[in-house]
Amino acid sequence: MIVFHAMPGNGTMAAHLAREFGGEARIADVDVHAFPDGESLVRVEPPDAETDAVLVCTLDHPDTVTVPLLMAAATLRELGARRVVLVAPYLAYMRQDKRFAPGQAVSARIYAAWLSTHFDDLVTVDPHLHRIARLDEVYTLRSRVVHAAPVLAAWIREQIDDPWIVGPDGESAQWARDVAARIGAPVTVLEKTRFGDTDVAVTAPEAHAHRHRTPVLLDDIISSGRTLAAVVEHLHAQGMRDAVCVAVHGLMAGDARELLRKAGVARVVCTNTVGDARDAIDVSAAIADGLRDLLFNMEEGNT
Repeated sequence: MIVFHAMPGNGTMAAHLAREFGGEARIADVDVHAFPDGESLVRVEPPDAETDAVLVCTLDHPDTVTVPLLMAAATLRELGARRVVLVAPYLAYMRQDKRFAPGQAVSARIYAAWLSTHFDDLVTVDPHLHRIARLDEVYTLRSRVVHAAPVLAAWIREQIDDPWIVGPDGESAQWARDVAARIGAPVTVLEKTRFGDTDVAVTAPEAHAHRHRTPVLLDDIISSGRTLAAVVEHLHAQGMRDAVCVAVHGLMAGDARELLRKAGVARVVCTNTVGDARDAIDVSAAIADGLRDLLFNMEEGNT
């Protein structure tokens, strides 16, 4: 038996996953009570001895959710769960993967050590891998990485006429080129110069060659929205059509959505790894496939 234990705010994804598994799975909510002093009291449904406990928790606000998540995992293991698995559609703390200045914490490795201590397995969607090429470089648990490119490509094929896939910077190249190849669309990866957390400049040297197409800005994460807004403004200045922004993880920090609207973005669509937007691109079936492979394939290794 597989029980999906949904952390607060993750009930919809847990329900989607349970549906994909059919009669061999059910859902149990994790209750988190916040005390006035900031501490949390976590309560889980006690597992049966032969139960695989799957905690479903996207990690878009990691400093808030990680302590209750680790408490839930530790409690499930203490109460006898056969395996404790984490489904984290969005995996946090992957950007700071090296020490850029003296004294900085390498948070990607620290966070990986915490999760690896409390979980047997991990399933996530397109983590932000850059200098770290594979999760098993920092995670010691077994893992499966689910790729969103197939569902992003299918959505663009159905929704956008004559798309021009645009990667806003070098880090987006792997997603932009994969999706473009799947739908037979032209692709351009832009050059970005960053002057600070919210100050960026971009260039699009090939824009004039795609004036008859709809720019589809494709990235793994929309966080502040500053990079995409700069790209849209640059394309507008060259007379391009209104752009559509498509991303795997829509963190939408602060005023990101309003910033993109003011920049002239026609539409912003992300997958449902974060939040429950009605127009989100559903990746739950792909996550279920990755989880099924992990649960029923006991060979060691990470993908």
